[in-house]
Amino acid sequence: MRLERLRDLRDDKDLTQQYVADYLHINQRTYSRYENDQRMIPFQILSALADLYDTSVDYLIGRTDVKDPYPKKKR
Repeated sequence: MRLERLRDLRDDKDLTQQYVADYLHINQRTYSRYENDQRMIPFQILSALADLYDTSVDYLIGRTDVKDPYPKKKR
């Protein structure tokens, strides 16, 4: 699964791989491997990336072209 949207979203926000890696509390090289599809991304990381980019995990992995995040349920 190639996650091309990760780089596109990062570039759109003018963020570096190092910034995103720091946000995720991981090594920059690890993040680079996620972005280049050289390493599988754990669900927790995908979820954090969706939060960072204000989108859904489904959008990140290409299951939908709707960029908006899912509506939050009222408690």
